[in-house]
Amino acid sequence: MNPMHDASTSSATSAAISVAAVRQLFARPLRCDASQFLRREISARMLERLALIKIKPQQILDAGCGEGRDLLPLQQNYPEAELLAIDAALPMLQAARLANAATRSALTKALAKLMGKPRYESATAALACADFAQLPLASNRVDLLWSNLALHWHPQPHRVLAEWARVLRTDGLLMFSCFGPDTFAELRELFQAQRMPSRALPFVDLHDYGDMLQAAGMADPVMDMEKITLTYADPAALLADVRALGGNPLLDRPRGLQGKHGWRRALALLDQRRDTDGRIRLTVEVIYGHAFRPMPKRNSRGEHIIHFNPKP
Repeated sequence: MNPMHDASTSSATSAAISVAAVRQLFARPLRCDASQFLRREISARMLERLALIKIKPQQILDAGCGEGRDLLPLQQNYPEAELLAIDAALPMLQAARLANAATRSALTKALAKLMGKPRYESATAALACADFAQLPLASNRVDLLWSNLALHWHPQPHRVLAEWARVLRTDGLLMFSCFGPDTFAELRELFQAQRMPSRALPFVDLHDYGDMLQAAGMADPVMDMEKITLTYADPAALLADVRALGGNPLLDRPRGLQGKHGWRRALALLDQRRDTDGRIRLTVEVIYGHAFRPMPKRNSRGEHIIHFNPKP
C-alpha cells in the first residue's frame, strides 16, 4: 500500500487540496450514493467514446475506482482483460470488493444460462488502496487506464498524469473524465456576491490538462468538454448533491456553513435564484480526455531510438 500524502503546493497545475480530507470525504460510500446518477451518466458517455477506439487491452486499470461500479461495463466490453482497481479510500474499496464478488457471480450465472457453460471464468478485479500519483505498479504494465471523475481530487494532477503515462504500455490508452472550472459556478457566484468563504474547488482548465498530457509524453491528446445543467426544486437537495459529489477538501476550507444561521442563509440565497420555471440550476462542467502513449524516442541510457519498419 502506498499511502497518499498531503500537499499544499500552489502552481498552475496544483491546488491546495488536503489529500487526508479527500480520503475522509470518501470514507463513507453511502454518503456518495446521491451523486451516483451523475457518475453513471458520465461513465456511459465515456464508454460511448471508448467504443469508437479499436483496442484489445489485456490489462485495464481503473484509477480512483470508488465503489467499483465501472468494473462491470469494462469487463463486459473487454471480457478477456485482467482488471486492476485502485482507490485511496479503503471503505470505497471494501464496497467495491463486495460489489465485484456479486457481479462475478451474476455474470458467471448469466453466461452459463445463455451458453450452457461459461465461455470464460469471470475475472475478479484486483483491488489496491494507493495514491494514483504513486501507483504500486511496474512501468509499461497496463493497456488501458480508465479514470472517471477522480483526477480533480488530487493536489498535483500533473504528477498524476505523468505517473499514469509511466504505467501505460506503448500504444496504451489513457481515458479520463474530471470536473472543469465552471463546475458549481452558481455556488461560487453566490458566495462571492455575499462575501462568504468559497466552497468550490478551483478546478483545472481543459487546456491545462492538454498541456499536462503533452508534458507527460502522451501523443496527440484529445480533449473535450460539455456543460451539464442540473435542476432542483429544493435548495437543500442541491447542497446535498454537492456534498455527495465530494464536498470541499481544500486545506483552507471553511468549516461547515457557520452553524444553523449560515445553513439557513445559504438555503435562502439559493431559493432566490429560482428560474421562471421555479427550478434552481447548478452547472457541472465535465472534461473528457484521452491519449495514447507513443513509441519511446530514447532508451534508458538516453540514446535516441530509430524505428525502422521495412516494407515487405
